[in-house]
Amino acid sequence: MELLPKIRVHIEKYMREQNLKLQHFSDITGINVGTLSAILKGNRSMSMNQLNQITSVMGLEKGYFYESYGVESFIESSPHWRRLEPYLYECAELGKLDCIQQVITHVTDDRSYIEELFDVAESFFERGLKEVALILYECVADSEKYQHSERLALCQYRIFLLHKTLNKFNNLNAAVKFEPYIDKLNDEMQLDAIKDLANLYATIHVWDKVLELAKKLEQRVDFQLTLRTNRRGNKLRIAHYPVFSYKAYANLLKATVSEKRKQYRKALKYTDVYEDIMDEIKNPTEEEQELIERFKGWAEGNRYLYTLLMGDFDMLDDYLNYLDANPKEILTAFVYIVKAANQCSYDIDNALDRFKNHINNIRI
Repeated sequence: MELLPKIRVHIEKYMREQNLKLQHFSDITGINVGTLSAILKGNRSMSMNQLNQITSVMGLEKGYFYESYGVESFIESSPHWRRLEPYLYECAELGKLDCIQQVITHVTDDRSYIEELFDVAESFFERGLKEVALILYECVADSEKYQHSERLALCQYRIFLLHKTLNKFNNLNAAVKFEPYIDKLNDEMQLDAIKDLANLYATIHVWDKVLELAKKLEQRVDFQLTLRTNRRGNKLRIAHYPVFSYKAYANLLKATVSEKRKQYRKALKYTDVYEDIMDEIKNPTEEEQELIERFKGWAEGNRYLYTLLMGDFDMLDDYLNYLDANPKEILTAFVYIVKAANQCSYDIDNALDRFKNHINNIRI
């Protein structure tokens, strides 16, 4: 690591060049003269707020001294959370990821602040600061790797989600690395984790894994529903969606796998299952009603699609009417319509003419 001049060396040089006495510099920075004197003598640590005040007075951009501050306060000295936490937030705000990486790698050596660092990572994750959150999660996970804890599992889940958005080329590697940790997550959070993992495998067309995870997801939902039946009182929901919807989604995944394997009758069977699950919901909330309508819409469109792929074109007009009401599905639907027509030597010119303008607009 390259040695950096002490911050106080820069301050003293600035004061000499500007012919500033300590009291005058104290007045313009708003820092108590005694405190300032102790900082310059190296007898007192500088807070982030004081650093920012001094940097501003010196006419430098905010963050100019952050690398030096990180080295002086957390690597060459024993770190203190009261200074480390604001440093992380300030660096995150300015996108100084190298500063964070350098400090965190050093700080996590003794595991003193693992819990606090995890909490900050969660805060960054919630605020959409993905890259800095990933740095913290990876450091915490590395420190926790022999603990087999729920926190380690949650770190690995967050790392998996962040790799999906930040580096799509490493999706498969992220999935393989994360999967062994699913069982250590909170029971309800496992539902989201399995769903997310299945979705990733679907995007890379690993259909055996999608089916395996769909079955696992359905089993976990059944277990959760059994727990709820035997448990009194209301428990705060942890899963992103109502628990029953994951069972419907598991069957949607099974239908998708069946379609990819050209098992269209089986796909129709699973479609009936997830639609029936939605029909069983009594007195739905607004959130549940939205999910019911979404799944029923998928069921209707997919039922037309699977029937068409089986060579039955009697319902083509009904499918086209459905697409009129759901224009976002037109492009994907016509890929399958053309595929089915080619397989069965069926004339779909009328269908193509009907949606010619829409298809041309998409192509452009």
